[in-house]
Amino acid sequence: MLVDSFLDYLRVERNYSSRTVQSYEDDLRQFEVYFTNLDAGLTWTAIDVDIVRQWVTSLMDESYTATSVNRKLSALRSFYRFLLLRGLLKRSPVQNLKGPKKKKPLPSFVKEQDMDRLLNDKPADDDFVGVRDRLIVETFYVTGMRLSELIGLDDKDVDMEARIVKVTGKRNKQRLIPFGDELHQDFAAYVRLRDVAVPVRSSGAFFVKPNGDRMYCQLVESVVKKRLSEVVTLKKCSPHVLRHTFATSLLNHNANLEVVKELLGHESLNTTEIYTHTTFEELKQIYKQAHPRA
Repeated sequence: MLVDSFLDYLRVERNYSSRTVQSYEDDLRQFEVYFTNLDAGLTWTAIDVDIVRQWVTSLMDESYTATSVNRKLSALRSFYRFLLLRGLLKRSPVQNLKGPKKKKPLPSFVKEQDMDRLLNDKPADDDFVGVRDRLIVETFYVTGMRLSELIGLDDKDVDMEARIVKVTGKRNKQRLIPFGDELHQDFAAYVRLRDVAVPVRSSGAFFVKPNGDRMYCQLVESVVKKRLSEVVTLKKCSPHVLRHTFATSLLNHNANLEVVKELLGHESLNTTEIYTHTTFEELKQIYKQAHPRA
């Protein structure tokens, strides 16, 4: 009866969709089955925090993800808030209960030898689109810029003499990223070819389509996916993977974390620190492969 009243409240007073209400019901019924199997005499108003903790543990043992468990706990919290509002109990058993922490997935990245194979060992492109596409991958890898930053790049943002590229990041924050001789040469070669192959352009965009228009997100993503798929079997081959690869490569070669943060345009050092976990994971793999007792 209590659950039915709560579901009616969600439908009528909160105007929740039938799908959402069904999700709440499934989670609440699952918990109800659990606690009645523990003790047939237990009721919703007699539940204490220990029983909920046991349920959470059982869910984790059954390989439910932290996201799924936290969703179920959220349903319980909403239900018990409803009971509190109706004066049917004085304290919620899940009021101060914290759910399991979500595991932060380590960012995917491409190994240096695979990037070398892609950029150095593949046959050289000689047509405009081929040269452009290779340079797009190289630019992501060498500068660590975001997809939106690469698409927004204009000729005026690339200082060939100083070997610095100016990008406009989140909240229109601008930053300067240095680049080396190799990218400088490839930038220059691309510009020479582009100015001949695409003499008329609709804007000052650095990377353009054959018709002179600025490139767009899906096109750049498809370019990166096609190129990376030639050398790796990652589930996701995206510009962001190349940004992760840039950061990981710097840290593997002893770059200062604060410097990497500035190059990536991160607001907080906490965001950058995830890459230290990536490099440590790689270190563990090398150790396992190399040490006879690993």
